[in-house]
Amino acid sequence: MRDDLGRDGAEERRHLTVGRVDSLARAAASHSLLVHVLAYCGLRFGEAAALQGSDVDLERQRFRIHRSVTLVDSKLVYSSTKSNKGRDVPIPGFLCELLANHLDGHPADVLAFPESRGGAMRANNVRSRWWNAAVEKSTAPEGLTPHELRHTCASLAITAGANIKTLQRMLGHSSAALTLDRYGHLLEDDLGMVGD
Repeated sequence: MRDDLGRDGAEERRHLTVGRVDSLARAAASHSLLVHVLAYCGLRFGEAAALQGSDVDLERQRFRIHRSVTLVDSKLVYSSTKSNKGRDVPIPGFLCELLANHLDGHPADVLAFPESRGGAMRANNVRSRWWNAAVEKSTAPEGLTPHELRHTCASLAITAGANIKTLQRMLGHSSAALTLDRYGHLLEDDLGMVGD
């Protein structure tokens, strides 16, 4: 049985409903676009932090995800994605206009979501500077992490009818089996639909 957080009783992965995503985005104020991108596009935090203007194709409504940035020994290290493969991620229509405004006049080789001094965001800084406060002010569950918005994206995509192969490509998983292992429990409601 699922509770109003969208959590399955047998599953530890939490995901938000659309209403709770909107609540979190409002509480995040100037960072609301990033909250929406993480929740509706399913990027890993390091992938979002490494996005440049040239990685955003608003005509095709796609992000081109081909690198990530991580803090290693107090230094930001850019690398290929976790699967070592680039991928295209769909951008929902309502985000395209917001991204167009956000990136207006933005050089193609500059980070799309830089931290205040222009460098890549660091997850720990984001959490201490604005994320934790936004979670507290919103209807999101206590202790929600940015990575849980990736689970939110998967849940919302499945609810919208995305098949496992599409979800695998979108999330950048190495196999559909991995995607099924992580999110197959969300498909259990389909058994009733098939029976009907």
